[in-house]
Amino acid sequence: MNPLASSTPDPSSDDSDATIIRPSTPAPAAAPAEASLARVEREEGGNALPVGSRQAEFEVIRVLGEGGFGIVYLARDHALERTVALKEYMPAALALRGDASQVRVRSERHRDTFEAGLKSFINEARLLAQFDHPSLVKVYRFWEANGTAFMVMPYIEGKTLKDTLKEMGEPPGEAWLMEMLGSLTEALLVLHGEHCYHRDIAPDNIILVAGSGRPLLLDFGAARRVIGDMTQALTVILKPGYAPIEQYAEVPSMKQGPWTDVYALAAVIYCAITGRTPPPSVARMVKDSYQPLTELAQGRYSDRLLQAVDRALKVLPEQRIQSMTDFREALGLTGHYTPKAGHMATLIQAPAAAPSPAPGRPAASRAPLLIGLGLAGLAVASAAAWFATRPPAPVASVVAATPVSTAALAPDPAPAQADPAPRDLPAQFRQMVARHSEGFDVQAKAERTHLRIDQDDLRFSVSASREGYVYVLLAGPDGSLVQLYPNDRAKNNHIGAGETLRLPGASWPLKAGDPPGLEHFFVLVTAEPRSFAPWATDKDPSYGFLTLPAEGPVTGPAPGASHWLLGQPACGHANCAADYGAAVFSVEALK
Repeated sequence: MNPLASSTPDPSSDDSDATIIRPSTPAPAAAPAEASLARVEREEGGNALPVGSRQAEFEVIRVLGEGGFGIVYLARDHALERTVALKEYMPAALALRGDASQVRVRSERHRDTFEAGLKSFINEARLLAQFDHPSLVKVYRFWEANGTAFMVMPYIEGKTLKDTLKEMGEPPGEAWLMEMLGSLTEALLVLHGEHCYHRDIAPDNIILVAGSGRPLLLDFGAARRVIGDMTQALTVILKPGYAPIEQYAEVPSMKQGPWTDVYALAAVIYCAITGRTPPPSVARMVKDSYQPLTELAQGRYSDRLLQAVDRALKVLPEQRIQSMTDFREALGLTGHYTPKAGHMATLIQAPAAAPSPAPGRPAASRAPLLIGLGLAGLAVASAAAWFATRPPAPVASVVAATPVSTAALAPDPAPAQADPAPRDLPAQFRQMVARHSEGFDVQAKAERTHLRIDQDDLRFSVSASREGYVYVLLAGPDGSLVQLYPNDRAKNNHIGAGETLRLPGASWPLKAGDPPGLEHFFVLVTAEPRSFAPWATDKDPSYGFLTLPAEGPVTGPAPGASHWLLGQPACGHANCAADYGAAVFSVEALK
């Protein structure tokens, strides 16, 4: 049973120790009696905690899924006033519920196995709590009680990749697959950077979050694997077709490592393209009946994608792509991604009011509406809300630029009086677009021009006719100005000629939040690197977004630049090229 896609728990299943993420339909409101009154009755022999009971500050609302190794509940966090998923370690074959919600081992001969699984459950929770990546399950808290252990995770709506592929009716397109792979490979790089491996990647263990489509790797089921190892039940721990040969019996010549997750992720893509899993790796060792994607899907996908998946699915580990970094390179995923300390878990606390600026210090820009998903609910400077309340305005489309000669970018000793610089930032953005260098065309487009607050993610694309470096500035209705990109989580801002860059990246997702209003984005692509950092008045500590002086630096434009919105030259030599292209777009956040 997969509790992620089913609304009816199946107690006979052995595979429901995963984070519960419901299908993206509104959940029915709980009856008052169910929500507020403790219901201590439960079915004879049932292992689930009674509805209304509490574990620490978490009140059980209902069971979301119950399987052979754990029970997941919908719960109310009364401390932070939010709904969460509460997961309890409960291996039904080894233990049962006794009096006062205590969990006890069925037989002393099962105690060692039960304790090993409990230790693994806690270690998994501790591991997941360390990381903060949009495609990894987040653990808010974990603890031991009642003879067992619990972990608290977000309650997320979505569908499994397995169900999503079934509903598609035909293989997904390459762009869709690559977007999913970009985020998943980054998440696995975060794990692998700490010498941790998922070892259970499969379509039913990947969730596509409702609204954004963001892929999310479910938790690892570590307790299930440990118990399976101790009871010699390989059918419990391995998924044929996705598990590489080294997972069946680890020998010195076939150790597990990053290549183990590479194989499983490639098998997921193989299944998405062909509609079936690769042959089980054990069978392939006897007679390899694997059909290469370069034969099965030729012409429907790029050779690069098909060849990368075929290489990643080599049955012998030493012949396979060895790391997630190499897999990303083989797939042609743009940019280099290096996990940083910033991907470690952030302190989760109740929202607090932002402090007033210290006397004598300029006030920082309004906190942004687009929230970094890993920081949702936190009052973090420059990472909470960008939109300011004001009457809705028409959403501007991408400005079509009129080419001008590159010579117009040279410093002008006497600016023409007929063309005064506009005072408001959106008007300055449009002026910059109109003055772009001849032949340097830039297109920028939001995936959606209206975003629902607390529901929709910001997504936009950037393309350029020439190679260059991308900078994204955001003007708030209060007159604030923030550099969103590049940032501390995405420093490689290079774009190739004709290339399309999709932003934000998986490591810095942005969601619409309060208050509603209109935001203007200025997308600048320069021939050589530029920098706005010398003018920054503040910097967000989590993402590295820069707050810039909306009126421009006191010193005016940098030498060799016709406008301060071009930033300072940072090419590393004396004569930095001044060529640039630009585009603008606007997005409105709605209640």
